[in-house]
Amino acid sequence: MVNPVHLRTLLEVTRRGSFAAAAMQLGYTASAVSQQMSALEREAGVKLFERTARSVQPTEAAVVMARHAAKVLTDIDALLAATASTHENTNQEIRLGIFPSLATHALPRLLRSPAWRDLGLNLKVFVAEPAQTIQGLRAGGELDIALVYQVGQGGLAWPHTVSRQWIGDDNFRVVLPESWGIRAGSEVAASQLAEMPWIMHHPGTSDATVIERLFASCNLHPRVAAYCDDFNASLELAAAGVGAALVPELAMQRGTAGVVVLDVPEIRLARNIFALLINEKQSARMDLFMDQLSGILRGLSIAPRRT
Repeated sequence: MVNPVHLRTLLEVTRRGSFAAAAMQLGYTASAVSQQMSALEREAGVKLFERTARSVQPTEAAVVMARHAAKVLTDIDALLAATASTHENTNQEIRLGIFPSLATHALPRLLRSPAWRDLGLNLKVFVAEPAQTIQGLRAGGELDIALVYQVGQGGLAWPHTVSRQWIGDDNFRVVLPESWGIRAGSEVAASQLAEMPWIMHHPGTSDATVIERLFASCNLHPRVAAYCDDFNASLELAAAGVGAALVPELAMQRGTAGVVVLDVPEIRLARNIFALLINEKQSARMDLFMDQLSGILRGLSIAPRRT
């Protein structure tokens, strides 16, 4: 087996014309260079230098070997660089923005899984609403990827330097106080809910506008008992009998005593969940991260990522 160190020394000797000059360049003694060249001759089984008392002259074999050695050493350097890069990436930190209900009910399940440990990604997590995390994706921002949701087609805008990848669709469900006496899972018409009090989103938000339009298309003009943009609070208020609420399935994972879920065919609405990823941060491991998250959502009965 030819020693790459000896090949590198051979290159310097042929470039500089003497053992002494090569030794000065490489930080060896001339004697050490001579010993390496003798060892290389033994390894290769050919004579590489014509030695006299005053000089050494490379043979034709040495010239041919040096020419091939340059390519071999370049390949070795590339191999070592790629290996080092892989090692560095193993410890790469990914700065992730994520909205609260996904951070509460899905991300911890992923982080506890063996599949996550195999990815070799370290997360720095920022939990906030989509409008805030998208700001972190802009030039000079603190995020590499943002997991966000959108209700309908409006309300969000993101930089052109990011790509969008669907993760899943989080369907809204109609939730009523159990004390109202309607059996869980019952299919009811929207008109049956017209006279009931409702817990609604604060007016003016894009989500509230989409919901108001949906209700209007069902000829449903709710009597508002409370305004609330926190789904956990909406569930607790519904359990206390304040009113009906429209809550996404992801926010209902822990279950809330005192409420029932109804099927209202006219009310079909979902939060579209997707990832916004800075283009230069895309990688095979990030795709695996997205696939694993989609799997977690499927396990939570959230509609899988669309293809």
